[in-house]
Amino acid sequence: MPSGRVHEAINLTALGGGALAYLAYGGSPEEPRALAFALAYLAGTFLLSPDLDLSEKGVRSQRRWGVLGILWRPYGWLFRHRGLSHTWVLGPLTRLGYLVGLLWGMGYLAQGLAAHLGVSFSLTPPAWPREAWGFALMGYYLSQWLHLVADGIWPDHDLRRLRRPR
Repeated sequence: MPSGRVHEAINLTALGGGALAYLAYGGSPEEPRALAFALAYLAGTFLLSPDLDLSEKGVRSQRRWGVLGILWRPYGWLFRHRGLSHTWVLGPLTRLGYLVGLLWGMGYLAQGLAAHLGVSFSLTPPAWPREAWGFALMGYYLSQWLHLVADGIWPDHDLRRLRRPR
């Protein structure tokens, strides 16, 4: 299986090639959909890697979170490596769900602390155009799928395992 650096090199090469093709066909890097795609792709490559399910200390994707990397330890305890977290549809969804739960919990705590201090604020997602969120999801999923292909996990991986007699 490739190391974290190899996964990142594969993903960055694919993103660079896609960006060159996009620009060659007259695309603008300032287009909100392109920006959303690229940012989500990079987040999926560097911060939300399928290898977050490794509960070992020092995993590259956890180290990138800095001190907050400790918050991903329970994710590693919930999912065994190359289990559900390494599937084509549910794996990326589990990481997004876990991240949304983390952000919601931390936002809830921050608002409680702010209210205790007499300050109020509102947490709202970025005001991207509606279709940009779809492109962000596509960018995120593409980065995850390239990781799985590099690990030798193809879309029919789970189906083949189900068909095998036990």
